Amino acid sequence: MQKKKKITIGILTLFAVVQHATAHESVKDSVNIPQVVVTGTKNEADLRLLPMTVSVIQREQIEGRYEQSLLPVLTEQVPGLFTTARGVMGYGVSTGASGGMSMRGVGGSPTTGMLVLIDGHPQYMGLMGHPIADAYQSMLAEKVEVVRGPASVLYGSNAMGGVINILTKKHREEGMSGNARIGYGSYNTLNSEASLRYRHKGFSSVVTGSYNRTDGHRANMEFEQYGGYAQIGYDFSQQWRIYADVNMTHFNASNPGTVARPIFDNDSHITRGMTSFSLENNYRHSSGSLKLFYNWGRHKIDDGYYEGGTPRDYLFNSKDNMLGVMWYQSVVMWTGSRLTAGLDYQRFGGYAWNKYTDGSKSDIADKAVDNIAGYVDFRQNLGELLNFNAGVRYDHHSVTGNHVIPQFGLSIHPLQSGDIKLIASRGFRNPTIREMYMFPPQNPDLKPESLWSYELAWSQRLFQNKLSYGINVYYINGSNMIQTAMVNERPKNINTGKIKNWGAEITGQYRVTSSLMLSANYSFLHMDNPVLAAPEHKLYAGIDYSKGRWSASTGVQYIKGLYISTNPEEKEKFVLWNARAAFRATKWLEIFARGENLLNRKYEINAGFPMPRANAMGGVNIKF
Repeated sequence: MQKKKKITIGILTLFAVVQHATAHESVKDSVNIPQVVVTGTKNEADLRLLPMTVSVIQREQIEGRYEQSLLPVLTEQVPGLFTTARGVMGYGVSTGASGGMSMRGVGGSPTTGMLVLIDGHPQYMGLMGHPIADAYQSMLAEKVEVVRGPASVLYGSNAMGGVINILTKKHREEGMSGNARIGYGSYNTLNSEASLRYRHKGFSSVVTGSYNRTDGHRANMEFEQYGGYAQIGYDFSQQWRIYADVNMTHFNASNPGTVARPIFDNDSHITRGMTSFSLENNYRHSSGSLKLFYNWGRHKIDDGYYEGGTPRDYLFNSKDNMLGVMWYQSVVMWTGSRLTAGLDYQRFGGYAWNKYTDGSKSDIADKAVDNIAGYVDFRQNLGELLNFNAGVRYDHHSVTGNHVIPQFGLSIHPLQSGDIKLIASRGFRNPTIREMYMFPPQNPDLKPESLWSYELAWSQRLFQNKLSYGINVYYINGSNMIQTAMVNERPKNINTGKIKNWGAEITGQYRVTSSLMLSANYSFLHMDNPVLAAPEHKLYAGIDYSKGRWSASTGVQYIKGLYISTNPEEKEKFVLWNARAAFRATKWLEIFARGENLLNRKYEINAGFPMPRANAMGGVNIKF
């Protein structure tokens, strides 16, 4: 209780100080610069008019990180979001894997309570129901939008913790351009990427490829990845556009096991693919799209053996897929209104088996399920002071049946430069095929997980928009969480878990000069029932500088109260200092360097998997 009082007093004090600082500020100094997002609502909308909190990571931030994966920059820049890691590169799958994602303590292990999208359509393994972290490479993204809180009305199952929407690269300038980047660093780590973009009149295309590898900072921790992305599009007019894309990645990952209990030959060979076709319209008073997508995967995994054991005589194999059709149309019915209606259909599943060295095999699962849903989302501006939002989704799952998911929210503008947001939303997650039909804890009678989230947020822009900040508090109450328990002396998945989380988040950004930017974010999380990979305290403070040919950035991240094990309970805390610098030698050549964990701290995120100490990478970026 004492801790709650301190946090509340601190937030109120900060709010009062900022209000006092702006008491003498002229209204004319506040210039509205709207930030447009699509993830909190299907159509493009001013973020200030939406009741939910959305973090936006721009392309410049992604490129300045010089990482092959999107997850490290998201972990730094998005309060409340945490992703696990185990090495200098690569997350892997199965036992010993990392890449788990949680938002405000919701996500799960594996991550089934956070939904990853690419251009609005869902990305997860059809059998296991979780995203594959190594598939989300930086080369894909124009920007990333993260909804901090449930988004199940628009996106359905798995979006109960939040949504990460990767918006792919678009080329809007006439002609051809491209770039190639290659970096080399500690542990024989290679990071390479090349991209070519072309546009002529209405036709546009983007082609990107990458190759990444590392020996890892421990023996038997190698990682190798090939990736490619291509998109072609055509603008029939200013209102109609059609495009298609394909994305593929293959990676080989090795798991050395924990330091105390090494494992041998635990190797994974994974291929993931995605293709989609979209037809979009965008009129002054109406916009929408029809999207068809197909995701697939091929997994071969050797579960390995421990010291004193013998190599396994089989490999785990699986094929999975997801076929989907998504349609929505958003219409302005009268002044200040916006009605969005949509239909979603998904069929996902796959086939899993063990293949033995003698050529025989044993089936594990061969299953597919269907999901169809319709939703309506309505927004109304009531003058310049108030925006009202309400939405509902009717969802039908071929196994768990019918579900109704509502959402209500308000966005209030008491000041020209300040906004209040309130939202109450329900999130849910259908059980996965793995939980219902695969391996000993399986239970085909599982029900969906469900939670309610309540949030109050305040944001403001000050000093001619040089300073912006946001404060929000939330409360989450959920039931029917799927857990494995002993039933009749046998493990079984049952709907027995509960979730009760509350917390606060603060973000801030201050442009000191045209060359210097300061930014920070902090999140506090209290959980009645602790879960893995959800820290109690997460703080990041960064400095970005750019002038002439030089650019540099540095940041410190502080983590405390991170559960790396819940049985027995084991917490971790650490401080990480990272830095990056670049010099533009010519118009087409940039030289860069980055250092990670420069304080050389010893820490773990996955129990038994020590993270790399101080490490570095240098390289070049060529533009043409």
